[in-house]
Amino acid sequence: MIRFEHVTKRYADGTTAVDDLSFEVAEGELVTLVGPSGCGKTTTMKMVNRLIEPTGGRILLAGEDISAIDPVQLRRRIGYVIQQVGLFPHRTVLDNTATVPHLLGAPRARARARAAELLDLVGLDPKTYGNRYPEQLSGGQRQRVGVARALAADPPVLLMDEPFGAVDPVVREHLQNEFLRLQSQVRKTVLLVTHDLEEAVRLGDRIAVYGQGTIEQFDTPARVLGAPATPYVADFVGADRGLKRLSVTAVDSAALEEVPVVRPGGTAPGSPDAPNSPNSPDVSWSVVLDADGRVEGWVSADEPGRTRPAPEPVPLGASLREALAALLQHDTGWLPVTDPAEGGRYAGVLTPAAVHRALRAASPAPADEDPADEDPAAEDTASTGPRKTLSSR
Repeated sequence: MIRFEHVTKRYADGTTAVDDLSFEVAEGELVTLVGPSGCGKTTTMKMVNRLIEPTGGRILLAGEDISAIDPVQLRRRIGYVIQQVGLFPHRTVLDNTATVPHLLGAPRARARARAAELLDLVGLDPKTYGNRYPEQLSGGQRQRVGVARALAADPPVLLMDEPFGAVDPVVREHLQNEFLRLQSQVRKTVLLVTHDLEEAVRLGDRIAVYGQGTIEQFDTPARVLGAPATPYVADFVGADRGLKRLSVTAVDSAALEEVPVVRPGGTAPGSPDAPNSPNSPDVSWSVVLDADGRVEGWVSADEPGRTRPAPEPVPLGASLREALAALLQHDTGWLPVTDPAEGGRYAGVLTPAAVHRALRAASPAPADEDPADEDPAAEDTASTGPRKTLSSR
């Protein structure tokens, strides 16, 4: 959808903001541009809608050279969201959102109807917020209106320049979640500029890590964090990149522990006829399931008649970051995992050792490291049963 071919931006004083950039953003892909201040990421984005003109190379939008398109018409085909939002203070929220469809010739009623749909889509009830003015909204609400306005003309491309940088961390995380939900529905081609690596990792299908006017690595978040292409990238993503990888690695069935299960009318763990898991032959506790295969609790061989409450399950596909946070809230040292595709039925048990295995499996190991090696400190929680290995505080 967006292709950069040897694009350069050099100013009259000799400063090179962007140097010989070549990369492509696929249709429906969200690419985050991340790097230190002054590295050229915002210049890159502004060249797409010709707010800045390149001095060399060319940029293609859906196969068309943008230099041949009238700048005003081009910008009306591209959504643009900035940190300061840029709402018109004298216009209502509904009229702000309807601005671009109206400029494109849509009748006022149709433009306002489209605006109402989008306000609802970003979580702002048009009946409640439509007639308010920007000064009557919180920062997070104004940012949502900015996103809705950018989407109002249904553009194929969305440019976002530090869109969530002007709000506090709690609101920022909420807005990021809302935007990911929105993107899953509208599937726009998005270039998003940020200086926040965690935001880049969380939102991007791929990340462009900028050096000085050049891209040092253009890859998936998992590979940028797990296999930095250069020492610069390794330094930029930080020594704690293993922790950051938790956000981009999903809970997968291959990493789960197997423990015995007890169904209605079944035998208790430790009984002579109770089956053992092939991976955990000495397990002395079991997960208790109901008739539909959903988790009811767990039971120990010491007290086979007492079903204890299990921790709240996490679903397959959740991030390891979410799973580890849930583990830290409980003293059991394990979490049941459910399969959303099977109606929430039990899929296995997640332990700290399983989190470690999932991280190792999700990215290539260094050449001098055996991927099969296990961390000797990672004890098999499933074989010893629930215990206080992790603090809930």
